[in-house]
Amino acid sequence: MEKLEEQIAHLTRIVDDLSDVVARQEKEIDRLTRRVHMLMQREGEREADATGAVVMGDERPPHY
Repeated sequence: MEKLEEQIAHLTRIVDDLSDVVARQEKEIDRLTRRVHMLMQREGEREADATGAVVMGDERPPHY
């Protein structure tokens, strides 16, 4: 009986630890989802403005 109680206590602790991990991961996923949404919105606004060209690599800027 004592062995079973030890196993239950151990399993309960493991479940609590895993629950904490899942909660932290959920918060991180939510934070990253918000950041991706914000970046996509910014990029959409930048494309809609289309006021400036982005210089890529070794391309010469338009003023040369």
